[in-house]
Amino acid sequence: MIAAEQPKLIVAADAEALAQAAAERVMARIGANPGRIAICLTGGSSPKKLYQLLGSDAWRGKIPWDRVHWFIGDERFVPDSDPLNNMAVARAAFLDRSAPAGHIHPIPSTTENPDAGAGAYARELQAFYGADRLDPARPLFDLVLMGAGPDGHTASLFPGFPEIEETGRWVIGVPKANVAPFVPRVSLTLPALASCREMLFEIAGHDKQPILTRLLNGENLPALRARSNGETVWLVDRAALPEEIRGPR
Repeated sequence: MIAAEQPKLIVAADAEALAQAAAERVMARIGANPGRIAICLTGGSSPKKLYQLLGSDAWRGKIPWDRVHWFIGDERFVPDSDPLNNMAVARAAFLDRSAPAGHIHPIPSTTENPDAGAGAYARELQAFYGADRLDPARPLFDLVLMGAGPDGHTASLFPGFPEIEETGRWVIGVPKANVAPFVPRVSLTLPALASCREMLFEIAGHDKQPILTRLLNGENLPALRARSNGETVWLVDRAALPEEIRGPR
C-alpha cells in the first residue's frame, strides 16, 4: 500500500453495464473485509445509477449494513434539504432505507463557513480511523468512489486552485467552485482520498469524451493526480471513450 499504481482502465458497454460493474466492485471490496468497512461516496451525476442499483431489492440484501460506514469525498456547502447536497442524494437513493443512522457520515454543511465544516469532518474521520496521521500501510477507506468533471476536477479539487496542492490536512474548505453549481464546497484532499484499497472512477456518457481524452493523454489535471495508494480503476463506458480508442461499432 505504499506506491500508487497506474490506473487500470475497464470499459463497459453502456451506462447500465457500468453501474453493474461498479456495484460488483463495491461488493467485492465489502466481501474482502470481514471487519468494519469504510466506503467514501461521490456526488455529481456519475454515481446515480450505481446508487439506484445498491438500493434495489436485488442488491440491498447483499450488503452487511451493520458493518459498513458511508462517508463522502466532497460536499456542496448547502443544507441537507437542498437538492444540490451530495449526501442527501445518496441517502434518498439507497442509504436511508437500510443503513444505520450512525453509519452515515455526512460532511457538515451548515457550519459558520466551509473551513469549519472541513475541520469538523477531519475530526470525525480521525476519530473513526483512530489517529490523526495516515499510515500508508493502513488505509482509511476500503473503497473511494470518484468522478471526473468537465474541467478535470475530482471531488471538489479544481485545476489551478490551491486546494489541489494541500498535503497536510485531510479535509479543506473550498470557497469557490470552478464549474456549476457555483457554491462553496468542502472536500477531502488528495492524501486522504489516496488512503484507500481501491479508488474507483466512474466516467460515462458522450459528454465526458473530451475530458477523458485529456486524461488519457496525461494532462496534469486533478482527476489524473488522484490515485489510490492501492488500486486505481477508471471504469468508463464506450460513449465516453475517444474515437481512436473506441473503434468501429
